[in-house]
Amino acid sequence: MAETLADAVAAAAAEAGRLAMARWSDDFSRWEKSPGNPVSEIDLEVDALLRRRLSAIDPEAGWLSEETADNADRLACQRLWVVDPIDGTRDYLRGRPGWAVSVALVDRGLPVIAVLDAPARRETWRASVGNGATRNGLAINAGPRAIFAGARVPSDVLPSADSDLVLVAKPNSIALRIAMVAADEADLVATLRWGFEWDIAAAALIAMEAGATVTDAFGAPLAFNTPSAQAFGLLATAPGIHADAVARLADRAKILVNNRT
Repeated sequence: MAETLADAVAAAAAEAGRLAMARWSDDFSRWEKSPGNPVSEIDLEVDALLRRRLSAIDPEAGWLSEETADNADRLACQRLWVVDPIDGTRDYLRGRPGWAVSVALVDRGLPVIAVLDAPARRETWRASVGNGATRNGLAINAGPRAIFAGARVPSDVLPSADSDLVLVAKPNSIALRIAMVAADEADLVATLRWGFEWDIAAAALIAMEAGATVTDAFGAPLAFNTPSAQAFGLLATAPGIHADAVARLADRAKILVNNRT
């Protein structure tokens, strides 16, 4: 039953990906929701398509999407669709392939089905709770790294304090960067900012089902369908280096959280 539902979710995400691909080279409207936060009419078209398709799959589930005004009614729902119609909009707008359609079904605060459809990369990532994770139908597994120094990080630059880490190519999509940890193409993805659930819900399940460890910046478990729909920071790591990653970032994370409060 779970896999039948996962197939339906993947079909909806694939349809959304095809729409985004078909419009990718078009002349379409784009603007900034806030400084440095771009969006386009394609984001909104994909969002509308996904809401129709996913609501038909599970009409009782609530809705949380980057491109839809939040509604507190979702908090009363046991299940919730968590959607980023185009995660990595900057790459989409620049004609680069580092973007994906991100869809997760959350049940009682935890993701249970996840799909990342990345048509420009010819990749479909899937997971359902207890059934592992795949890319293009092949099982994926997080890496065995146990030494923090030398860990691969998808980033453009590294702070001097982290010069013992190794840069690897970075897609704009945070979801795809997390998926790299799931597929042993990176060992560590870390953010030290308040982030939204739609950025990470699907990728977090994919990474966890692949054996990676995924938490907030302080090493605490992630929760979804929260009132703010936010958490401070994300750590997705090969399991053998997670404790070292938490320790490395602890002081920085505390300072940033304290500065906000």
